Amino acid sequence: MNWIILLSADLPTATLNVNPSWSPVFTGESVTLTCEITDHGGWRYQWYKGSSQITRFTSKKHTFTISSAADQDQYWCRGERDNRPRSSQNSNKVTLTVRERPKAVASITNNQVFDGETVTLTCSILGGVASDWQYSWFKKESSTVVSEGPMYTISPVRESDSGEYTCRGKETATSRYSKPSSAVRLTVSALPRATLTVDPDSTVFTGESVTLKCEITGYWRWRYQWYKGSSLITTSTDKKHTFTISSAADQDQYWCRGERDYRPRSSQNSTKVILTVRETPKPELTSPLKGAALIGNPVTLYCNLKQSVGWRFDWFKHTQTPESETTTDTHSSYTIRPVSVSDGGQYWCRAGRGDPVYYTNYSDALWVNVTALSPPVTLIVSPSRSQHFTTDSLSLICEEQSNSTGWRVRRYSHSERNVSDCSSGWGSVTGSTCNISSHYTSHTGVYWCESESGGSSSAVNITVHNGPVILESSVHPVTEGDPLTLHCLYRDPKSSDLTADFYKDGLLLQNQTTGEMIIPTVSKSDEGLYHCTIPEKGKSPQSWISVRASPNIPPVVLALGLSLTLFLIIMLCVFCCYKKKKKGNQKDGSVSSVQNQNPGAIPLQAGNDHIYDDVGAKENNNTEDTEANASEITYAQVKFSKKKLKGKDKEATEPSDVTYSLIQMKTLTPCSEDEAIPGPSDANPGPSDVVYSQIQIKPKKPKVKDVKAEPSDVTYAEIDLKDKKNLKENENKLQKDADAGPSDVTYAEIDLKDKKKPKKKPPVPPKGKGCAASNTVYSELKQNLQRPLIFSTDLKLKQKQCHE
Repeated sequence: MNWIILLSADLPTATLNVNPSWSPVFTGESVTLTCEITDHGGWRYQWYKGSSQITRFTSKKHTFTISSAADQDQYWCRGERDNRPRSSQNSNKVTLTVRERPKAVASITNNQVFDGETVTLTCSILGGVASDWQYSWFKKESSTVVSEGPMYTISPVRESDSGEYTCRGKETATSRYSKPSSAVRLTVSALPRATLTVDPDSTVFTGESVTLKCEITGYWRWRYQWYKGSSLITTSTDKKHTFTISSAADQDQYWCRGERDYRPRSSQNSTKVILTVRETPKPELTSPLKGAALIGNPVTLYCNLKQSVGWRFDWFKHTQTPESETTTDTHSSYTIRPVSVSDGGQYWCRAGRGDPVYYTNYSDALWVNVTALSPPVTLIVSPSRSQHFTTDSLSLICEEQSNSTGWRVRRYSHSERNVSDCSSGWGSVTGSTCNISSHYTSHTGVYWCESESGGSSSAVNITVHNGPVILESSVHPVTEGDPLTLHCLYRDPKSSDLTADFYKDGLLLQNQTTGEMIIPTVSKSDEGLYHCTIPEKGKSPQSWISVRASPNIPPVVLALGLSLTLFLIIMLCVFCCYKKKKKGNQKDGSVSSVQNQNPGAIPLQAGNDHIYDDVGAKENNNTEDTEANASEITYAQVKFSKKKLKGKDKEATEPSDVTYSLIQMKTLTPCSEDEAIPGPSDANPGPSDVVYSQIQIKPKKPKVKDVKAEPSDVTYAEIDLKDKKNLKENENKLQKDADAGPSDVTYAEIDLKDKKKPKKKPPVPPKGKGCAASNTVYSELKQNLQRPLIFSTDLKLKQKQCHE
């Protein structure tokens, strides 16, 4: 009998290992399962979760990531192969406990803090024990750890610490990390800024009051701390601190800060202000022409202070009154335009600022000498205008009017506040000409010519403008009565006929489509500040246009000119009348024929000098009365009055001076109708028909010579030369007064007007006087000299009636 022996053996054992070995595992954590089967080879490994096969690998390791709590279960494995033994035993079961990864939580005591304060951030693990964890802090902008530990303290905090912060934990036993915390934002604000202002905010002077003002915005209830250098001066609730500079020791750095009982508890320190202390200043009074000025031109005085901030300037002129004339202005220059002789004198200035006012010392006096003389040189500007564009070229020429030499062009620059020569760099010199090839705004100023001996021309103002529009106006003063043309110029030369508005002293004068304004006749009222605008283009600077009076003609020259002109006119009239009446005139050395036949003029002579006058004869159209026209008696009274003159001027008042006058003729009624006056048909009247004319020339103190007139058949004028003291002598002394010398004879040629014959019989003439005597033409002449070489004459012809 055969016995069969059965030997049995256990299947190979499968062993499952888990890595990591700790429990629990966190979601997101990787787990590696290793299935170890001893003996035999060629195994295929089967992986189970619970009772479910999850995968099959030829590798004995299976690694996977825990994604969630659902991955928590029992895991085991077994092997299988194609040969015997075909399988292994099931491995041991390993239970995986799964938990969510812990999360760190970050917190901050105050996320809004001020610069300089302290802030603390805290990190904790939610549901964890603090002692089991290590903590790390991160700033969001960087992956670098900024701090370790559950608390992160920043002191003092700065504005640069602002940002977002996170933390995370690391388990001490396993070195596993928690989830990072959510970010917390830290905002660090700057402390309120203290701003220190100083009045005055420039160099200060001994004795001057200084006010420090500390401004802190945004908060209130501040206490202000004042520092000098590093030392606290005082603390007050008033934001202003005023003190007086006593000496140079007060020169230092000053600053302030604020403090209070609430957050923010302090302000930033203010910026430091350096107070520079000097002794009381003394301004310098200057003038571009050293005080020399011509009538009609402007004169500008400059009160120069190196520290010129916040000053008001007082200008003084010496007068005869106890107090001087004063003018106050915020500008450091004082312009007199136009200057007159009364503006000459002694000027000085001072400056003041603050409240109460702190005054500088007075400047030295400057004499302003005003003259009417033309300067020996004239500054010619080409192009001739007071305003110029930048980059324009300009020529300044010293045009000499005398033999002076060494003229140079000088300038006072408004921006640089100094006087310099053309040769100093802003121009090129050729002889007495200064050429500026390209203008800059710094060239704005006052220009003039000056010689080595100190002579100077009138100054002109030049303005250089960087804008698109300038005003073209006269660079020199305009004379009254002359025309003035203003142009509004645009920088682009291609543009033409631009509409422009012209202004004077800020008020609109005209709107011109041609860009040109003309004042036909300039007067003093046209003087002022002018500018123009071109709409949508720009506005020009202002320019002062001065108007000077037209030159006066001396009275003597004017009188001589008028006298010579009238003399020539009268001489021409006399010559014409002489030609017409040559046949009717009978003359000798002492007698003048008085015609009643349409004479055209009255030449009156005193000695060798003549007084001429025109006498118009009134025409009578009544033919019935033509016989009576010669019987009418006419006399003229001519008055000359003298004004007392001194010295040699007395000789100018002699009756030899020529006088022109208007003569009005009036007629007298004849004494009797029976006494006929020779008419035009009577060519040779007898002595009884003579018409007598008594002409009295009454100078102040004349030398009288009597010349006896000889009888003739012609009408003659009997001349009476009387002294001023004998004006009331008896006019009946005709024959006696007629004894005048030939040199004192005055010739009168008189037109007698026609008049209608009266219906009533005239009165009978007095005894001893025939009616021929009543036909006398009386002419009384008086001379009036108001001023030398200018004479005023009043000549009237009056009617004298006969008395019984």
